[in-house]
Amino acid sequence: MGIIYGIIILAVILLLAAQFGLFSGKQPTNIGVTSERLKPPSKTRNSISSQAHLHADHPQLQYASIEPLPFKNNNATNSMQALIAVLKSMPGVTIVDAKPDYIYAQSQTKWLKFVDDVEFWVNPAKSVIEVRSASRLGREDFGVNRKRIDAIRAQYMAN
Repeated sequence: MGIIYGIIILAVILLLAAQFGLFSGKQPTNIGVTSERLKPPSKTRNSISSQAHLHADHPQLQYASIEPLPFKNNNATNSMQALIAVLKSMPGVTIVDAKPDYIYAQSQTKWLKFVDDVEFWVNPAKSVIEVRSASRLGREDFGVNRKRIDAIRAQYMAN
């Protein structure tokens, strides 16, 4: 019986800690686009990027690589508007910054309030929207960032 009470108390402590933001991490100061590149993926398995291939020596290159989003009807403006609509419809996602060629959003988990940073940038040279999604805390995301981008891609392509 003591083990059960211990587990319940631990769960309550974790939920309270989460509500006070102890698991949200700090917003990175180096996000955005620099020299036509989003921030590189993390050295650990907790981020993905459509520009991972630009970092050939990256230790997580295979894990971190994901395809960019194609333009809709070969139009960047309509594509970004469609992407914003998708992001606004997703639970836990908050758009922090939206420009004609760049979107920065934060995705927060419901119970423990972990925050992931999600970025999109219009790459006019390739007619795609480059993507990056990264966990702020931890060394492993258990595929959460990839699943998120895959869900965004599916909804984006369906609209």
